Amino acid sequence: MITVCRIDDLPPGEALRVTEGVPAPVAVFNADGTLYAVDDTCTHQDASLADGWLEGCFVECPLHAASFDLRTGRPTCLPAKLPLRTHRVTVEDGCVVLHVTVGEPA
Repeated sequence: MITVCRIDDLPPGEALRVTEGVPAPVAVFNADGTLYAVDDTCTHQDASLADGWLEGCFVECPLHAASFDLRTGRPTCLPAKLPLRTHRVTVEDGCVVLHVTVGEPA
């Protein structure tokens, strides 16, 4: 478990890139009050998804416009073909807590 930030520091529509305490960077998103976390690097090419465009529970890569469903990690359009690993996120005592998943994406 990794405490990422206070929930007030991650308003709806925003994302945060986590690099400390994780084996690979993770992007945490606040999508209209629902928190999601996925591996931060686009599976098509090396770009940070935390820098992408958030639309509901979907994020679009800023490099080539690949899109991913944050609920499942699955790509929703080309050029991405491989899914992202998803991670559980909770709010505990007003803090966003990341529970890192190890292993292959579902």
